[in-house]
Amino acid sequence: MRILTVLLLSATATPALAQGAPIVVTASGLEDPVGEVAYNIVDLGAEDIARDPSGRLENILGRVAGFQLFRVSDSRSANPTSQGATLRGLGGNASSRALLILDGIPQSDPFGGWISWPGYDARNLGRVRVTRGGGSGAFGPGALAGTIELESLSTENFQPARASIAYGSRDATEMGFGVMLPPGENALLDVSGHYASGDGFIPVIRSQRGSVDEPAGYEQYGGAVRLAAPIGSSEIQVGGRFFHDERSRGIPFSGNRTRGIDGSVRLVGRGAWQWEALFYYQDRGFRNSFARVDAARTTATQVLDQYSVPSTGYGGRFEIRPALPGDAVEVRLGGDYRETEGRTKERFFFVAGAPTREREAGGVTRTAGGFAELTARAAPGLTLTGSARVDRWWIENGFFRQGDLGGPLNDQTLYPDRSDWRFTGRAGLAWQPANPLTIRAAGYTGWRLPTLNELFRPFRVGSDVTGANAMLRPESLDGVEIGVEYSPASILNLSGTIFYNRLEDAIANVTVGQGPGFFPGIGFVPGGGLARQRQNLDAIEAAGIELDARAQFAEWSIALSYAYTDAEVESSGAAAALDGLRPVQVARHNGAATLAYARDLGGEAAVTVRYIGGRFEDDLNQRQLNDALTVGARALIPLYGPLKAEIRAENIFNTRVEAGISGAGLIERAMPQTFWAGLRFAFF
Repeated sequence: MRILTVLLLSATATPALAQGAPIVVTASGLEDPVGEVAYNIVDLGAEDIARDPSGRLENILGRVAGFQLFRVSDSRSANPTSQGATLRGLGGNASSRALLILDGIPQSDPFGGWISWPGYDARNLGRVRVTRGGGSGAFGPGALAGTIELESLSTENFQPARASIAYGSRDATEMGFGVMLPPGENALLDVSGHYASGDGFIPVIRSQRGSVDEPAGYEQYGGAVRLAAPIGSSEIQVGGRFFHDERSRGIPFSGNRTRGIDGSVRLVGRGAWQWEALFYYQDRGFRNSFARVDAARTTATQVLDQYSVPSTGYGGRFEIRPALPGDAVEVRLGGDYRETEGRTKERFFFVAGAPTREREAGGVTRTAGGFAELTARAAPGLTLTGSARVDRWWIENGFFRQGDLGGPLNDQTLYPDRSDWRFTGRAGLAWQPANPLTIRAAGYTGWRLPTLNELFRPFRVGSDVTGANAMLRPESLDGVEIGVEYSPASILNLSGTIFYNRLEDAIANVTVGQGPGFFPGIGFVPGGGLARQRQNLDAIEAAGIELDARAQFAEWSIALSYAYTDAEVESSGAAAALDGLRPVQVARHNGAATLAYARDLGGEAAVTVRYIGGRFEDDLNQRQLNDALTVGARALIPLYGPLKAEIRAENIFNTRVEAGISGAGLIERAMPQTFWAGLRFAFF
């Protein structure tokens, strides 16, 4: 809290630097830094966001080749703990290796590091920026694979009113609304809400189903309010949002529920000295249940009730860009702080349908850091940029305790507190030898602290048991890339990037044995189950190429994105069996293409094709998932004024998209063929 106080006091003092500057409320942050021209950035505007046939943020991001969730299922059927985000084939588990931020606020779950995707209504976003690679930069640690910046609607894309309602396959319903009001001169108020529910589909493929399998239903809703107004010589932005997400996993005793409440205050100064100060608070609650199914798939037995996972995250960030003569040099200085606290409460060892044991585990993590970045136009057509960070991290109050249900949790382990320093940086250049051509190169380092979930919580899926590891080391990344962009006209942009990343101390679930039997740090593993433990691998190396193209021809446009990634595990010791294998769930090939047609004040149509190559479900590369090509479409048909009919189709040809394979060989699929029809209203 002391660091946050200093940041906020600095923020309130800084407006004096910008006295006399006119205040124009934008409801957005600072302008894009000049130095970002040296990095591989994909920018999705409001039109790009609207064209996805599912309307789900995680699927929209799938249009950026190289983006992946741990499993390909989206947030209507996947377990939330499998929805960490990454880029560039760096693999992962529950936790994200890409840093997702909304209006400057880190979005990873304070306890588990995954992303609660149903908490976002993509229709309330004005812009999405994906930086592949690039290290931690100015947003704090966590951006190993890249940074995904979400920006809410602002005065630049002002919409006085918007609303939508749709009905889809399997009794699915979606609706949303938004109202943007100018309550006074130079102020903006945005209120929005969204709701989605459906009976869902049966995740297990048809040929393997039994009487116990059932549709994976879901219900998800949320809302947000944002106010932007002038205050003194700066702009204040106050925001709050909430969400509720409840899903089933397609068998009895497999439900999960997440709820979240966020609040934030951001101050922005846009005078000669540009600056920004942010404070945020996040509150999360999570519940999850697991079951074991017999071989005939006729009976499901509950094996774990993770009945309460409360967690909080809060922090702040401050950045200042001093006024310098001319526009040849830009300097950014700042600092950030984030603290997470959480615990899991679980009941397990079920006998005759009732739990007999319980356990708790949790702790606290903190990071505090400062950064400095210098960008200079060193010569005509040449931009040089470099930055450095120093971070201090703490892992504290870690514990694990268990005992008989209703009795004292007297089997207790208290883990030692740990702390250390991390130094990271990045540097890049962009050279424009000819007007339409830009050549760029960059090198960077980054790091990520293990989550509370990785450090302290063991878990079980079916008969497989994974142990926690309180002594995990932070992950570290070194990366280089070189790229070229060709934009002969505003209607055409071509981009290509070659990259190499090395992720050291990568955290993975490592197979150490097979049940039945007791394993140190893991416990009893039943027959047919695998014993795994979270461990630091020596490294994951990923090299590849990313190609992007965008073109606009009158009413027609096309966007193409493709990534080839050769990723390999480097490991020794207890994980030596993984050496040379591919990281879990990482495909060598993936890509997307969208062809769109739009007329001013008329109709719109878009077709999106996505491809994901074959992957391995397990760290030993023994269970392979097949590749898949899917096609989706969306059309808007004008009815009257701002009212339009909407037709959408996901996975039109009902391609089997394999999301996972269990140890028993059961195949789980992602979203099947789904059709939608509805109405959309947008008043500009």
